[in-house]
Amino acid sequence: MGGGNVPRRKLGFAMCVALVVGNMIGSGVFLLPVDLAPLGWNSVYGWLITIGGTLCLVAAMARLAALLGDSCAPFSYPAAAFGPAAGFLIAWSYWISIWVTTATLAVAVVRNLSVLWPGLAAPAVGAGFAVGVIWLLTIINAFGVRTAGRLQVVTTLLKLLPLAAAILLGAWLIGSGDAGTARYDSVAIDPGSINTAATLTLFAMLGFESAMAVGDRVENAERVVPRATMWGTAITGLIYLLACSAVTLLLPPAAVHASSSPFALFFGTFVDPRLGALVAAFAAIAALGAINGYVLMQGEFLFALSRSGLLPAWFGSQNRFDVPIRASILSTLLASALVLVNFSRGLAGLFQFMLLVTTSVSILFYIAGALAGIRLARQGRIASSPGYLALAAAGVGYSIWAFYGAGIEASLWSLAMSATGVPIYLLMRRGRSTLPAAASPGAPPE
Repeated sequence: MGGGNVPRRKLGFAMCVALVVGNMIGSGVFLLPVDLAPLGWNSVYGWLITIGGTLCLVAAMARLAALLGDSCAPFSYPAAAFGPAAGFLIAWSYWISIWVTTATLAVAVVRNLSVLWPGLAAPAVGAGFAVGVIWLLTIINAFGVRTAGRLQVVTTLLKLLPLAAAILLGAWLIGSGDAGTARYDSVAIDPGSINTAATLTLFAMLGFESAMAVGDRVENAERVVPRATMWGTAITGLIYLLACSAVTLLLPPAAVHASSSPFALFFGTFVDPRLGALVAAFAAIAALGAINGYVLMQGEFLFALSRSGLLPAWFGSQNRFDVPIRASILSTLLASALVLVNFSRGLAGLFQFMLLVTTSVSILFYIAGALAGIRLARQGRIASSPGYLALAAAGVGYSIWAFYGAGIEASLWSLAMSATGVPIYLLMRRGRSTLPAAASPGAPPE
């Protein structure tokens, strides 16, 4: 979404990798072994399928990033291939998923910190704390993308510590033969269990597109965005595979499944029981880092749509740090309202429902992005080869399967949320004789 004034403050390669890794690694990974443990080695094969499918999507969209790297991917990729209406609807639904994710992660912060401070479990206290977290990170982001980027680097490094420790501890236990009485070969391998594991692990891979979504804030974006996305996704996938497998395979499955903090159980069993509170604190840091990244993104989306004439210019207002402050505040208000209205559901129920819905909405962009890659390759507008088309087709197939796996309720909610953008697009179209199709040269008219 080029055009307009180019922001002065931009993200470099390291900050983009931190944005990708930081947005992918939320607090959910610290709870995932609860559901994966009963599946045994099936969980490992599920991880491999999920990581492979995600990398197919990254490969499919990397060439789009090389052409449209300095733009907002959820708009510009589908818009370049299918026109501005498709781009707007995908971007609109994805923006909704961002502030819903912000609210979800704020709930996750409270859920983890309630282990240290049980008073946070009270609905009123927890809701107020969660909203306070969202606004604090909105204020930090108001001081510019580089300030937010530095915080993202710090929180990413901190959240990686317990995951790296789990990998090293697992390797030491296997190498020394001190894995205890864990029966990590006791579950039969079968396609149904692998499919279940792959569906569960998909949720943890969301967010790989984070650098693509804020491409206009990236230095040398056409080169940096695809590289940072590929490196960030590969690093995160490997960490997930090794860390979660260590927990799920080296402890008795029943014990992990019954645990409220499987990583705390892992370190408590093999190192010291007192580490539980520390692990909960790191899980909260993981969620805080992810919120920081999503708060950065939620304002940029409305700003990018405004710059392209698809939303009123009011959303394009920036403060002196080049931050779209009005768009950011509006998104934060919506995220705060969502927390306050729904906190009575309870922490666990609210977190699970929001996670499924945001997953389904994100997958709509993955399908559109991979299909855009195929269409533009066939039109000769990006480099094509049989291998590229096969990877893109695999990404489409994987995304459709994942959308189905998220469940009918979440899928219907995601489609309904996307449809709310239709009247807004029509109103904006009525006020203009023409609308830009995309930031790329040669984009087809609608």
